[in-house]
Amino acid sequence: MSMAPAAQPAGDPQLVTILVSGANGVGKSSFVSALSEIEVVTTRRLASDPARILPTATTVRVDWGRLSIARDLAADLFALPGGRTFDLLWEILARATTGLIALVDSTRPDTFRETKAIIEFFQRLRPMPYLIAATKQDHPNAWTPDELRPALRLPEQVAVLPCVATNRESCAQVTLELIDRILAAPATAPRA
Repeated sequence: MSMAPAAQPAGDPQLVTILVSGANGVGKSSFVSALSEIEVVTTRRLASDPARILPTATTVRVDWGRLSIARDLAADLFALPGGRTFDLLWEILARATTGLIALVDSTRPDTFRETKAIIEFFQRLRPMPYLIAATKQDHPNAWTPDELRPALRLPEQVAVLPCVATNRESCAQVTLELIDRILAAPATAPRA
């Protein structure tokens, strides 16, 4: 992996911010927990819904972790709650992000459409480097990345990588691939 980070003050690494998103139950929290070198900061709250739009027991959870990539490069990882109900939260976090890892549960075809909608939402909001991590590749009925590409109608330049969200090495390979794509992309400053 070739990295040419921008000049930073001595001691301060360049920081990339990566959103980890996907449908409910795809392994977002597990992915961040598997990678983070610090204790993962988790906010878990029962959603307040006076309009009764959400199911009664909906939990909002955001996980944050950090991973050092090199002496002068680190990644903040944010696992976002699944479901389009949280569009506003997604919009706020996307303003300051540099890349997206969209997790898809490769054992649940019923989540493929939602995964595609999540990718399209983020790309409309703020185009950024992204890739797909096909989770649960350790399950016997998992779709392969090659099978998922046409199901998600993804162009060839979008990487679809196998992943086991509880396995550090698997998650690291996905994250490093995205960081390579972030560093190779034309510079676009995140919006504040």
